[in-house]
Amino acid sequence: MSDITCKTYFTFSLFLPGSESVKTITKVSVKMGASVSIPCSYDLKYKDHVKYLCKGFYWNSCSYEVRTDSPRETGKYSISDDKTQRIYTVTIKQLTADTYYWCIVEINNGADDGQLFQLSVTKGKPILWVADQNVTGYIGDNININFYYATSGGIQWCKLGRTCVTQETGKIDGTAVTINKAADNVFSVTMSGLKQKDSGWYYCVRGDFQMPVHLTVTVKPTAATTTVAATTTIAATTTVTGARDNTTTGHKGNSPFPALMSLAIPLSVLIFIVIAALSILFVLRRTKRVRIKDSTASKNEGDLTYSEVSFKKNKAAQAASDTDMTYSSVVPVKKQNVRMSEGKDEDVTYSTIIHHKQKV
Repeated sequence: MSDITCKTYFTFSLFLPGSESVKTITKVSVKMGASVSIPCSYDLKYKDHVKYLCKGFYWNSCSYEVRTDSPRETGKYSISDDKTQRIYTVTIKQLTADTYYWCIVEINNGADDGQLFQLSVTKGKPILWVADQNVTGYIGDNININFYYATSGGIQWCKLGRTCVTQETGKIDGTAVTINKAADNVFSVTMSGLKQKDSGWYYCVRGDFQMPVHLTVTVKPTAATTTVAATTTIAATTTVTGARDNTTTGHKGNSPFPALMSLAIPLSVLIFIVIAALSILFVLRRTKRVRIKDSTASKNEGDLTYSEVSFKKNKAAQAASDTDMTYSSVVPVKKQNVRMSEGKDEDVTYSTIIHHKQKV
């Protein structure tokens, strides 16, 4: 036999299931293909010992799956050890069938110590389940956790390795616990006035099944903390953006160039709009003056009268007297809508003045 086989056989002969040194749940219902985390508590004397998960119903034939001295995370298993709480946690993924496992603490030069638990795999909803195995509460506040079930039996709320509340009300480490039936096939567990020491692994019990839940109790964030966090985020974003701009433009440090550019562009647009508006106003006024001038000139030219005088001598009248008398007849003609600058010969009206010599 190999060393491991001999040790395992010897351990089986000495190990008593239900040992007080290692504690865990006994039966958990899990949906096929899902994952589940199982906590295993141990005594202080085992703080620095190796812990491991062993698969199989029989102690002497179970197989090592994952150990804390080589905590590799595979696609199926992972393990972590919280030595402050004295609890190590194994996570089992992609469950396909009912399986038995052992939570074990390795004992040097002696029999290993551990406890058996079962995973019951269902195709539909589990027999007892919770929406999330990890919940967070705040110091001084209350927390409410809902559990869903499809089995009968008594209800309990327990802290792993400590005491249980088996009635509707009770206390665990001084913290008040209330168990209520919230709706059909749903019951809720409420813990009031949370304290920092309430952090840790708990589990609810319904009939033969248990469901572990990890509670983290922390300080409730204040408005000031939220504001500081938001400001820090904005400042970090601004710094990254500024650095990107400096890299692009070739400027170093806190250059004012981007700020000046952001002001110059809208100012240039405003100046352009003002110049364009003044130009349009100037053109409109000039056009109006030209139209008024043309209208006045047309009106004044329409009131002008033109006349042309021509002189002729009357020979018969010259014989009658040595004194010349000149008479003229002017026939006025009003010229309509003709501009002086555009007049032509055919548009001119002539009047004839005839000279007569008065007989004496």
